[in-house]
Amino acid sequence: MKKQKRLFALTAGLLTIALAFSACGGASASTPGSQSAAAPSGGDTAEPVTITYCNFNASGGKEEVLQEMYEAFHEEYPNITVEIETIGFDDYFTQMQTRVAGGTAPDCYELNIENFAAYANKGVLAEITDVDLSRIDETALSAFNVDGKQYGLPGNFSNVVLIYNKDLFDQAQVEYPTADWTQEDVQAAAEAIRALGDDIFGYYQPVTYNEFYKVAAQYGGSLLNEDGTAFTINSEANVKAAQMMVDRVLESNVQPTEVQMGGMGDWDLFMSGRLGMIPTGIWAFSTFADGCDFAWDIAVEPGADQKATAFFSNACVINADSPNKEAAATWITWLCSSDKAAELRIAAGWDLPAINDQEALAPYLEETPPDNRQAVFDSLDYLVLPPTIEDYALMSDIIGQKLAAAAAGSMTVQQALDEAQAECEAQITLT
Repeated sequence: MKKQKRLFALTAGLLTIALAFSACGGASASTPGSQSAAAPSGGDTAEPVTITYCNFNASGGKEEVLQEMYEAFHEEYPNITVEIETIGFDDYFTQMQTRVAGGTAPDCYELNIENFAAYANKGVLAEITDVDLSRIDETALSAFNVDGKQYGLPGNFSNVVLIYNKDLFDQAQVEYPTADWTQEDVQAAAEAIRALGDDIFGYYQPVTYNEFYKVAAQYGGSLLNEDGTAFTINSEANVKAAQMMVDRVLESNVQPTEVQMGGMGDWDLFMSGRLGMIPTGIWAFSTFADGCDFAWDIAVEPGADQKATAFFSNACVINADSPNKEAAATWITWLCSSDKAAELRIAAGWDLPAINDQEALAPYLEETPPDNRQAVFDSLDYLVLPPTIEDYALMSDIIGQKLAAAAAGSMTVQQALDEAQAECEAQITLT
């Protein structure tokens, strides 16, 4: 648990993250206790080597972009060949767990922030050492640091903002959202927009685990106590947060029920022009730019007692048993921090690179829609991360199932969180 607590404490440091990140140089890697080896300094000085890299983030349309990144890398390091495998997210972690357990994991691979702790704590990742990290933001690195040891490099980041339909706001004669908005402002605007028609809704925020831990933080709540030794799922603040979310569906109905959704997804509802506001990830921008025939923009997500916005980042890690750690370190360092990788990522609208190069980020800020892209970076002042425990999947499943029951009206919010608390205590050991 010391590792988990250290990880959580460090990831919490992302609340003060800078507006962007800085690029890193060459890297090396070693397993804990082994001799560190410097990464190859150039393509002409290293022996030819082939490494394997597995990822999920390129699936669904970004495979060609990742291939372009590799081709640019290979020009710079012709002696390093990278065999890239892209697996869909739904299957990725099942396959990776099997490969790690069977000793067939790739030389380097991608992990999301939710699963990183379980892999690091089980000793299957190589510690990244003897690396010049001066060009990578320390708070970004801390997300993948355990007990002072670096086990991953931040490859990208995304966060959540409030996206709103300007046309519906104009019709409802409501002022556009600002960075000062609270949940009360959201509710008032949502009710005004809901009044525009039976099939028009003001707001959509799924009553799910991923949204709940964030809204709980907005009300001053959390799922674990301060030192991570006990669950606090049914705390007063958490109940208040969940009640607000459920009431928007069952009481004011500014958010549609499942029946009212009629099988339509939340993004589809927004793009149909019948939804006023949706807090969602910045990865929606390209889809909404192509699919919306109305004016829309973004703002920092409103809070309650305080603001809290979700942050997502994926780590590039190295297999502790890889015989090619030096080459793997060179590849993931280039992928995470090089100017060319950042350029290709931004041009493709694929998350944001973890760099602090204002010149490189300028094309992202200048692109429209949305007009207020600065809100993406302003939101970084309010980042909150889910609790990082080894049984993360089980915890999120338990809480998610109970929240779904509350949103369906089959149990009260208090009952849902009480049962989630009891089941997590019975099935998960926090040590």
